[in-house]
Amino acid sequence: MTGLAFLIPIALGLGLLGLAAFFWAMRKGQFEDLDGAAQRILIDDEDDEQ
Repeated sequence: MTGLAFLIPIALGLGLLGLAAFFWAMRKGQFEDLDGAAQRILIDDEDDEQ
């Protein structure tokens, strides 16, 4: 029972930390152009070849 007294606050703290990181990433614009990032990997840059 005493183990739960430690594990529940740790789990809640980690969950809040993950939620804060998600909202920080949204505010910084990390999820703005998901289609462009998915298509950019398929584009072959011919300028890089030597």
